[in-house]
Amino acid sequence: MVHERSSGPRLSPSSYEEDITLELAPRLAYFAGVARHEHVTRAAQDMGVPQSTLSRAMVRLEADLGVTLFARKGRTVSLTPAGRTFLASVERALAEVERAAESVRADTDPRSGKVAFGFLHTMGSETVPGLIRAFRADHPRIRFTLVQNYGEAMLERLRAGELDLCLTSPVPDAPDLVARRLDEQRLRLVVPDDHRLAGRKRVRLAEAADESFVTLEPGYGLRRITDDLCAEAGFAPRVAFEGEEAETLRGLVAAGLGVALLPPPAVARPGVVELTVTAPRAAREIGVAWLDGHPETPPVAEFKRFLLSRRGRLLPQ
Repeated sequence: MVHERSSGPRLSPSSYEEDITLELAPRLAYFAGVARHEHVTRAAQDMGVPQSTLSRAMVRLEADLGVTLFARKGRTVSLTPAGRTFLASVERALAEVERAAESVRADTDPRSGKVAFGFLHTMGSETVPGLIRAFRADHPRIRFTLVQNYGEAMLERLRAGELDLCLTSPVPDAPDLVARRLDEQRLRLVVPDDHRLAGRKRVRLAEAADESFVTLEPGYGLRRITDDLCAEAGFAPRVAFEGEEAETLRGLVAAGLGVALLPPPAVARPGVVELTVTAPRAAREIGVAWLDGHPETPPVAEFKRFLLSRRGRLLPQ
């Protein structure tokens, strides 16, 4: 059997598309300029490039496409039907590139740029609105993209470049992240208002060892803290219900379905009593994290400085 030897590497369809895009892209603006002026010399003067460079670029563009784009008469040119079809798509593509450039420039503007900021659900009703209000007193035009999620999910979005900064707990310790502790938030044992402990103001966590707990799902920072505190108190919590949001857990507690370790609410919830835990010390650290070595825009740098200046007074008193 005789095998025909290829004269060169054969490109897959996707490789060919990438190759032709790299070939065409640098010449699209030149093509649009020549088409607009219908004159090579005037187009070259307008774009500030040598006429010879522009002429060669158009010849090469037609060769790469295998299509005649211009009918030539001296230095005057006019578009062929194929050229007009190609121009319509080129103008849309160039306009989209211009819009993208304007968008990224606007997002990095020191006075009116954008910050992508992530935070825990439990900080969304009071802490974060207060922080942004205080920050915008001096930076009224800076815009925010706000993302609420649990800690691990936010850190993944931080690593993916979707967030600039995030408030999270526990404060992460990872080689690719920089994290700074900002504040501490006491946790309370939340019980139904008709519970045997409801008449108390303080409680040792061990006194709840026989209770059913309602907790956040595994993977949430507060769930890990709850498990660790219960272990320190000498027991493993018997989990009856798992949820994704602290106020939902308070509702489950009010319905008599268990007890929970939670940060204080923005507004008191009827049907529950919130007890100070005296032992072990029940608290969670709140910190801000960002990607190590990741370039930051002026708005992000300014908001980071603001957050770090709030050490010890991040949370509402």
